[in-house]
Amino acid sequence: MRILYYDWDEFNGEDCRDAMRRLGYHVDELQGRSPNGGLKNICESGIREWLVKKDDDGKNFYDCVFSFDYFADLSNICQKYSIVYVSWVFDCPHYSLYSQSVNNTVNRIHIFDRGLYKELIEAGVKTVFHTPLGVNTKRLEDLFGYNLSDNSIDEYQGVDNYIHDVTFLGNLYDNEFNFYDKASISQDLKCYLEEVFEAQQKIYGRDIISDKRVIDDYTMKCLRQSLQFEETGKFNIDYDKVILDVLRKKITVIERRKMLEQLGKRFDTVVYTTPDAKSIPGVINMGFAEYNIQMPQIFRKSKININMTLRCISSGVPLRVMDILAAGGFLITTYQEEIAEYFEDEKDLVIVNSPEEMLEKTDYYLKNDADRIKIAISGQHKVFNNYSYCKILPEIMKINRI
Repeated sequence: MRILYYDWDEFNGEDCRDAMRRLGYHVDELQGRSPNGGLKNICESGIREWLVKKDDDGKNFYDCVFSFDYFADLSNICQKYSIVYVSWVFDCPHYSLYSQSVNNTVNRIHIFDRGLYKELIEAGVKTVFHTPLGVNTKRLEDLFGYNLSDNSIDEYQGVDNYIHDVTFLGNLYDNEFNFYDKASISQDLKCYLEEVFEAQQKIYGRDIISDKRVIDDYTMKCLRQSLQFEETGKFNIDYDKVILDVLRKKITVIERRKMLEQLGKRFDTVVYTTPDAKSIPGVINMGFAEYNIQMPQIFRKSKININMTLRCISSGVPLRVMDILAAGGFLITTYQEEIAEYFEDEKDLVIVNSPEEMLEKTDYYLKNDADRIKIAISGQHKVFNNYSYCKILPEIMKINRI
């Protein structure tokens, strides 16, 4: 298996390439970042020499081009040279999937969120698969000094080494493309939307924003006038869906801050996020955490890790959930359909269905070390056994008949 890997400096790329090579795949890297850190424009002249390369039999040297997330220009170039393009999408929303290129026959697009996968299937897209996200178990075995095969993973090194009681590691989204706050929305509409936001925060696992009774045609018409997007002609985007995602992201901003403030009032609580994020009373901002070494140490040495899934993800398991469990961290997470499907509540992790339950479960598990550690060990075993890159990647290549 020979893979041309499009490296855009995504945080999990090194993990994936390492697993590919341990599987025996030949991997060459095509750099997608310029020296100044920005994404390069994908152009045929910069990639052609790779794609025309032949093996000794005169066949294409590379079996496929691979990337995390979907790049429309890369797909179009692969289509021209008849090279299979495998993309594994971990972002949601991911508007590149609405490109006119999505039905290119060379595409093999793997999407972690089953809801998004179904949406594309219903729209007639024939090049998509549903594939949960994975982790590099070998890196974690090396980092923590255990080997799954001899069960030394069970030698949990937790209680005496904790650095935090409650940890949230993730984006607060208060400084990044905050379209809602920048829009000119009338006061009456804002008041109504605030009521909707408040109602949605009380419900995990069910999206009321997409309910036509909540955001009806008149409300959407008003929102279209307030939230306008540039039409490039390259994408078949339903901008009403984009507007709903703007609302979902705003809800995420509100509920993450509110929940963290409530946790901060009751427990020793920290966040690892952008250093310039707006402060939250009672919560210490520890800044960024490096992905490969620092982040798993934080997850493992926090008594409780909190996941509040971005509301734009309709059903899927975010990579953050996999990362926490794989590191041996104990996790309390908001309900998601696929989290409840892949993991057993109060055996592998703890799933909550309301803000009140989040507080109750946090209080209980801070006081019950044995229960918490048992769940953390079980969750780590589940991810190691089912969601390692070395298990999922061969399935991806099998599906694609590469």
